[in-house]
This record gives sequence, C-alpha cells and structure tokens, in this order.
Amino acid sequence: MEKEQKWHLKKQQDLLLEKALETLQEYILELAVQAGEDREYGETLWQEICGSAGLLQELAYYHDYGEFLCRYQVAGYTLADVLVWQVDHFKLYMDRPMDMNRYRRERLLLAAFHTLARLEKEPASLTGKIQAETGQDIP
Repeated sequence: MEKEQKWHLKKQQDLLLEKALETLQEYILELAVQAGEDREYGETLWQEICGSAGLLQELAYYHDYGEFLCRYQVAGYTLADVLVWQVDHFKLYMDRPMDMNRYRRERLLLAAFHTLARLEKEPASLTGKIQAETGQDIP
C-alpha cells in the first residue's frame, strides 16, 4: 500500500509541476505580446529560461511576487543588476520615439531574462560590455 501511495503522490507532484510550467510559459508569451514581440520570441525565450534552473526559479518568483528574488547569479550579476545595466545603457536613447524599451516595462524585463541567459553561455563577452558600457555619452 505504501508503494501505491508514493506513486500517487509522485503523480500529483508531477501534475502540479507541469501546471506550474504551463502557467509560466503562458506568462512569458503574454509578456512578449505586451512587449511588442511575436510568439516566436516568447517561445525562444521560454526555452532559454527552461534550460536554466536558476532563471526558472527567478521567473517563478517574479510571477508570484512581482519582484526579483536575486538569488541566482551569473558571473556575479543578478537579474536586477542586468536590468539596471539595461536601463542605464538605454539612457542614450532618451530622445528616441515611444517604442524604445524605456516605455515598455515588459520589454525590459524580458530583455533582462534574455541577457542573463546569454550571460550563462558567454560570460566573458557580456561581462566586458556590462562593465564598459555605463550609459553615458562620454568616450
């Protein structure tokens, strides 16, 4: 009997995990639309996030609480660090039209997840950019 109960418990846990992942996937796809991106962009980003336990945990926390957990770090950078860099970097575009990232919170959020996923794969090239690009229009 104990073996059967364990099997049922495992099955329930698997179903809950599957439902949670579906919810997060739909969340990413909705954010992509709100950010002015297409479904393909959302699907690609979702695959990148699913490939990283740390990013998946950060996304789940953000989905549930609307703020960054900042527990996961890549090369010393958290999701919030990447977002701050992006905002600072995009200050150069303040005279651009309304379609720039500064007007779309969703686009900045998705870009932060995408950048952290890229940082996992190629830390050397991106850490150099993050450290060198201050967002100031100074040579």
